[in-house]
Amino acid sequence: MSSEELQAIELLGRVRYGRLATSMRALPFLSVARHVVIDGHVVLRMHSGFGYHNACDGTVVAYGADNFDTAAQAGGNDLWAVQFTGTAEIVRPSADRRELFGDGPARVNGEPFDPAYLRIEPHFVSVHTLDFNASQTIGHTA
Repeated sequence: MSSEELQAIELLGRVRYGRLATSMRALPFLSVARHVVIDGHVVLRMHSGFGYHNACDGTVVAYGADNFDTAAQAGGNDLWAVQFTGTAEIVRPSADRRELFGDGPARVNGEPFDPAYLRIEPHFVSVHTLDFNASQTIGHTA
C-alpha cells in the first residue's frame, strides 16, 4: 500500500460513517453507510431495503468520509476528507467481522434496518486536508 492509502485508511478509522456514490439507472445517488477496514478493504454496511447494494455490486463506486462535523464540534481547525474509488462487491462477513460495525440503527426511513454489506477494492485513493492553523499566508504581501 502507498503512504497515501495508509494515511486514508488511518483517517477513515477515526469516523464511523461516510457516503457511497455511484449511479443507478443512469442517475447519480449518494447513500450513507457505516464502514470498517478489513484486510485492506473498505467494507460498508448499509440498509438493504433501498436496493443500493444490488446496484453497486460489480460496479465502480466512490466512498468518501470526512471529519468536518466532529472537528467543528470540537473547535478543531484540521479538517480532512478521504475518498476511495474502486469496484464494489456484495459480501457476507462472518459474525465476528459483523461485530466490528457495532449496533445498527433500529429503523431506516420508518422500516426495520436490514443490513447489506459491500466490499470496495480500492483502486484510487485521495486524501485532502485543510489546515486553518498555518501561520504563513500564501499570495499576500505587506
